[in-house]
Amino acid sequence: MHTERPVVRVAGHGAEQIAATARDQTDVPVVEVGSTGSPAIEPLLIVMNEGRAVFYTNATTRDARTIAVALGDASNSLSDGDASVTHADSTRFPVPDLDGFRDDRSVLARCGWVDPTVPESYAETVGFSDASPESVLDAAGDTLGRGWGDWSADEPVGPLWEGVRDRDGDPAIVLNAHGNPGDVLLAESDPFSVLEGAAHVARVVDAARVFVYVSEDDETARQTLETAVSAYPDFPTDIAVVPGPTAYRSAEPTMAIEAVEGNHRLEARLRPPGPDVEGVFGEPTVVHTARTFAHVAAAVRGDESATRVITVAGDADEMTFEVPETSSIGDAVTAAGVTEYTGVLVGGRFGGLTRDLDVTPDPDALAERDLGTDGVLEVVGPDRCPVAFVGKRTQFAADANCGRCVPCREGSTQLSELLRDIYDGDLDHAKIEELLRVMESTSICTFGQHAPRPVRTGLSEFGDVFEAHANGECPAGQCSTTTETETKPKRAKP
Repeated sequence: MHTERPVVRVAGHGAEQIAATARDQTDVPVVEVGSTGSPAIEPLLIVMNEGRAVFYTNATTRDARTIAVALGDASNSLSDGDASVTHADSTRFPVPDLDGFRDDRSVLARCGWVDPTVPESYAETVGFSDASPESVLDAAGDTLGRGWGDWSADEPVGPLWEGVRDRDGDPAIVLNAHGNPGDVLLAESDPFSVLEGAAHVARVVDAARVFVYVSEDDETARQTLETAVSAYPDFPTDIAVVPGPTAYRSAEPTMAIEAVEGNHRLEARLRPPGPDVEGVFGEPTVVHTARTFAHVAAAVRGDESATRVITVAGDADEMTFEVPETSSIGDAVTAAGVTEYTGVLVGGRFGGLTRDLDVTPDPDALAERDLGTDGVLEVVGPDRCPVAFVGKRTQFAADANCGRCVPCREGSTQLSELLRDIYDGDLDHAKIEELLRVMESTSICTFGQHAPRPVRTGLSEFGDVFEAHANGECPAGQCSTTTETETKPKRAKP
């Protein structure tokens, strides 16, 4: 027999009003929690009662009132909601049979379940650990960095920590929660796990300061992190939340450091030396994403962490969830309810475009297929033109780069022009391929190194479609010579 008192949780943006309405109608505990990772069905109202979790998607104040009254009246019974599941583990999110949810929640296990601003809520689920530096290195040193905003992206983090620890100076840490949906979700919904990972690394490198870096546009993440930082019990060093510019490039590790230092013009730093040698205010610095720190915390407490936080976006409802590294990208797209597409850009803003999703999300498998590892799958819908899609992504690179290095600044502009030439019947494979090679091999940072990938993979995967455009045809019926060539004036050719 279940004797625990019912609990109502309200998840996601808009939860405050729903929760307030429920509290007015019942003395049952009502808890506001962070997003679950599926904003399209939020506010999500979750009722735990008699060993079952019942889910009400896109909840309204009317739903909150009706459910609260039913909970307070023994003669009433709850409706079945949009999904329900037997749930005996009160420490983790109960996974419903709804698009965007999978059973493989490890680092996301508390997103949409705990109060992200109350340390006791986190402590009651997994607790806080002050593991020794040696045990942290042993447990988490082989963890791979996640995301293009991580200085150890796709590489074990342990050697970076040891190098920073052994250098002269006062080491610093930058917790990079800028931009990537998975990082923002963790910052909003489970900040204490991210901060715990940073606390572990701070002890390993004997950090003097930790900077939590977040986009100034991510207001919920910033406010939640500020509250969590203030409430964190016995953080081992000085820590501050620093908002930075919203621009995509601002998440690049050295540009993140520029923003933390207060510089107004963000440019990638020349390397070597890297941040691990000369980072924030000249001190050796560890730069990891929020996802990396969450995986570090999971590894230290012994949780299975051979997973990837994946966001499906683009021509689909945005959803962030967790998948095993042994699953496939196709499984993730299917879990998001996507059944038709022209292709998927795998791996972030400058990922690889492909139709074949039979590839695992581990870095080696993705690299072998020339796909990205940033954890975002951008769906290109069934009626979209891949040539137009690649062209717009290249124009973004031309508009949004920092301007520091010639290969990226001039290369992205020239690449955009070469793609517009296709609509005039000029598809110069040799010139495009040479420009892609130069940009990838000589750009300072990963922005310029990765920017060629959508074009390279687009040509490989959709070569026949590019040829059709050079012959004046768009198989998708989306493009015309006029609309595509007049989007931006072409520079005079030398």
